[in-house]
Amino acid sequence: MLTGTYQTLLAATAGAAAALIGLLFVALSVTPRSRAAIYPAVVREIRAAAALSAFSSALAISLFALVPGTNAGYPAVTTGTFGLMFTLAGLRSMLASKETTFSHLRRQASLVLLLLCAFGFDLESGLRLIVAPRSQGAAESLCYVLIGLLLIGVARAWELVGDRDTGIFASIIALAGRGNRDDEAA
Repeated sequence: MLTGTYQTLLAATAGAAAALIGLLFVALSVTPRSRAAIYPAVVREIRAAAALSAFSSALAISLFALVPGTNAGYPAVTTGTFGLMFTLAGLRSMLASKETTFSHLRRQASLVLLLLCAFGFDLESGLRLIVAPRSQGAAESLCYVLIGLLLIGVARAWELVGDRDTGIFASIIALAGRGNRDDEAA
């Protein structure tokens, strides 16, 4: 059970995740899909689902952990497991799609790795909290995971709304003044 100052962080995380989920729904419903057509539909769908999955996981863990007497490890293990399954299923879907090229897969590798790490740490923190519910280290780790999930969701949502790649390599290339081939083609 997370108590004390963690309660404040959990309440803030739950509020932020809920608000960001609402904004994501609005943004996806009103944003024109002009440039997004350069990516196969499966890639666009997985990127949108990644944002929703990250926000939903942060929301679920935070809300369940706010219930008095609830061990936050159980929702963390659940969301971590489902998050890992979602990530692997998304990768499988991209690999199976005839529209997806090696270039598309390469561009999504950082997202897949980031999600695997985030949901892996989610699962690991949850397991540690189940074994030792009063573990300060596990509680701290889980809170960092929640913050990370919100940031991942924001980055994916920004990418979707802005129709641009916000990854570190794409940003370095843009800062270096070398445009993206897909940008030039669009």
